[in-house]
Amino acid sequence: MVVIRLSRGGAKARPFYSIVVADKRDRRDGRFIERIGFYNPLAKGGEEPFRIAQDRLTYWAGVGAQTSDTVARLVKQHAAKAAA
Repeated sequence: MVVIRLSRGGAKARPFYSIVVADKRDRRDGRFIERIGFYNPLAKGGEEPFRIAQDRLTYWAGVGAQTSDTVARLVKQHAAKAAA
């Protein structure tokens, strides 16, 4: 099964997450198929906190990839902010 989930990067106490498409059996920070975005929970000022390639998200969801709860929540929040 293919999943769309977060992969942690950054330093200790400074998290940075990549949004990746990966096989469910692979480790959280291990091998992935494609990187489709990022999430920076500590973004300040002019920094961009969240970006995702919407066309790639739609493609992977269309071929059966499941999104993790956290990624689904982030996409929903981002869509609500973009609409406002």
